[in-house]
Amino acid sequence: MSLYESLTTESAVSLVKKLGLFAESETLSCQEVGDGNLNYVFRIIGTDKSIIVKQALPYAKVVGESWPLTLERADIENRALRLQGQFAPNYAPKIYYSDKNLALTIMEDLSHLEIARTGLITGIDYPLLAQHTGEFLARTLYGTSDFALGPQEKKKLQNTFCNPELCDITEGLVFTDPFFDADTNDFEEALRPDVEKIWQDSILKLHAAQLKRLFLTSGDTLLHGDLHTGSIFASKTETKVIDPEFAFYGPFGFDIAHFTANLFINALSREESRRTPIYAHVVTVWDVFISEFTRLWNENNTEAFAPTDGYLEWLLADIFEQATGFMGLEMIRRTIGLAHVKDLDGIEDEAMRLEAKRQSLSIGAHFVKDRARYTTADQLVAAFKEGLE
Repeated sequence: MSLYESLTTESAVSLVKKLGLFAESETLSCQEVGDGNLNYVFRIIGTDKSIIVKQALPYAKVVGESWPLTLERADIENRALRLQGQFAPNYAPKIYYSDKNLALTIMEDLSHLEIARTGLITGIDYPLLAQHTGEFLARTLYGTSDFALGPQEKKKLQNTFCNPELCDITEGLVFTDPFFDADTNDFEEALRPDVEKIWQDSILKLHAAQLKRLFLTSGDTLLHGDLHTGSIFASKTETKVIDPEFAFYGPFGFDIAHFTANLFINALSREESRRTPIYAHVVTVWDVFISEFTRLWNENNTEAFAPTDGYLEWLLADIFEQATGFMGLEMIRRTIGLAHVKDLDGIEDEAMRLEAKRQSLSIGAHFVKDRARYTTADQLVAAFKEGLE
């Protein structure tokens, strides 16, 4: 018999009191604050503190019960958060309690921060966002790889992060559906000529297939799996990465690609004079990632070939190339796939919105097809600017 039951604001309050997180006599307020696609998120406020209760639903909230989902993803998210907290404690929320049967995690309330996507849309640029995210990526990705753990320990950990249902979502919505006339696609009719150009581009589809195969077969490291600007809380001094329920073992370049793609998408929503901070974030996240990854490589490496001249340089170049391709795929799917972003959809002027989306499609397709041309983030920024002309 299943022990699972969906929480309400009332039952969430009862639960946290039962767990001793608040006194039984304390008056608490509780509100459902989640605006995501898959879960309930409750904020419970007491006299001196507040906490977040996140519960997975047995279906995709954005669609309904017709799209069932495993509750195992909540346990995967909880364990990923704890590992990320181990390797990058400054950038992961504190976990107070978790329950596999109820598919819930109780964690630190980050409401003193703002979702980075929301802030970026309103013009806040978060000066440390890219530095912190680059450190988070380097430390968590390196720390869960063969290089840090050794092949045996890595494989043991990898076996505990099999996440087939949520990977299936990524495989479909990111790598497949946008390149075909799929029911999940969602775009304005005025974009149809641009979308059909995507569907008819056999070279683009070949490269998308190659990147999909890399995603399906590579097991470099434990990925966050959905690291966009909506998965980051930030202020001018603080950064916290949340929502790793898509976590699984995959290719090194995937997470940083999604972060940079969403930065470029935000740049498309801005006037030209306001894009400079976003370009700086793209360059900084790569500079910090490479620097921190290199430091960790030199300090803690179980690989016998690690000292071999050129090995690290080859690996970083390979990560950069794959990330450039994944970045292009993310730009395309956020424009015409099922899950859009407010950066583009929130552009009120229709002509400007459509033009930004056309640019997202064309620049994204370019990065997918020509990913091997690029070796530095400065080159990516220059190519992006050229695509706007």
